[in-house]
Amino acid sequence: MLSRADIYSMQHGMVALTTSGTPAPDAQFVVASEVMRKFMTMVERVARHIGTVLIVGETGTGKERIAHTIHEHSLRCSKPFVDINCAALPENLVESELFGYEKGAFSGADSAKPGLFELAHEGTIFLDEIGELDLKVQVKLLRVLDRAPYYRLGGHRKIIADVRVVAATNRNLKEEVSAGRFRKDLYHRLSQFELLVPPLRERPEDIRAIAGHLAAQGGDGLKFSPEALRMLAAYAWPGNVRELQNVVNKIMVSASGPEMGAAEVRHELASAQTDDNDVRLETLESQAVAQALQNTGGHRGRAATQLGISRRTLSRKLRRYGLASARNVARTAMGSLSPAEQQKFRAEIKVPVLLVATDGQESACAAANLGMGGMGVEGLSAVLDHDCGLRVRFRFPDSNATLDIPARVAWSDMHGRAGMTFADIPPEARQEIRRWLDQKMAEEGWTVLPELSESLAE
Repeated sequence: MLSRADIYSMQHGMVALTTSGTPAPDAQFVVASEVMRKFMTMVERVARHIGTVLIVGETGTGKERIAHTIHEHSLRCSKPFVDINCAALPENLVESELFGYEKGAFSGADSAKPGLFELAHEGTIFLDEIGELDLKVQVKLLRVLDRAPYYRLGGHRKIIADVRVVAATNRNLKEEVSAGRFRKDLYHRLSQFELLVPPLRERPEDIRAIAGHLAAQGGDGLKFSPEALRMLAAYAWPGNVRELQNVVNKIMVSASGPEMGAAEVRHELASAQTDDNDVRLETLESQAVAQALQNTGGHRGRAATQLGISRRTLSRKLRRYGLASARNVARTAMGSLSPAEQQKFRAEIKVPVLLVATDGQESACAAANLGMGGMGVEGLSAVLDHDCGLRVRFRFPDSNATLDIPARVAWSDMHGRAGMTFADIPPEARQEIRRWLDQKMAEEGWTVLPELSESLAE
């Protein structure tokens, strides 16, 4: 039974509720770890924006459910959510599925069929296993992302689809770009927001919480003993949440009493590893590779040496087991922002603000949020004139320097709120704001793609 563990979605509306008001058995969003609480906050931020999203994570971490969550909490939530597994379709059908075809376009095309992009118009399309797309299809997808019209196969009528693209992969697409298997321009276009789903082995609190949640959903008073939960939490779970769900379900089916103990867990884990020799060897190898990366802080050269294999062999195994993203960013980072999104990043801030009009009249208020482009304030005693010029004076809680920035009023309402657009930020003030925003991004779990960071230099 769950006691203190959070079921994140019950608090934030991220798991469907049954008619009785109890949560449906979606173990993907049972959250007890701080790392996943932070990650779901990042998902919420991404959902509110309009940019493309790339979800990177090992097999079984719930990438599809995260894509659904982004759609459900976006401004497009009332429009279609269309998904396609790019790896499940034959290569010759991917283009016709995505972009549709006209009657007679190929043998068997007895009638016209709209593509998935058309069906997702004004909504969201989820491209799972995006790394499997053929290079020729990647070119056409890039054009669609740039809002360029396209044709159905065999068609002559231009089609424009307004869709938000969310993609997912268990591959390291930067390595795929280097190897010439994935277009660099498409990768950068897809990764305006890049979310790195933490693997289950890095959040043992969630293993215990998910197992307890599944047992409670099973009814009949089923629960795991403390020793059984410790054993589950100690396992590496190369198949992540999906594998944990399967193992827990099997234990519950064979349970002889309400409490499931360490013996049942040990037996099922052993059975899972010996059902098939190839699966067992792959599981053990995957765990060894993951552990070597963890021991070396993600350094591939040292991990390869520790495993007694070449770095090239290690890279191949990382792709095979969906571990290629393990060293993408620092361990504390769970997402990347493109330079454009970093420039638009805003964070909440609560500090006193003094607004000074051109005639010298002063108004006291408080900051609500801050970005490189401007500030939102609240607590005004009067509505400000639109587009009027003024100066914004404030200081950060961890600084003694007062920032004095020229600005213009972008909007103001009857509730004492207003938005300011900075006109010409002095270099010292720009540096201070950049420092504070970088700190806030790091606290949230974001980083900037290393190969793009130079373009942010002022």
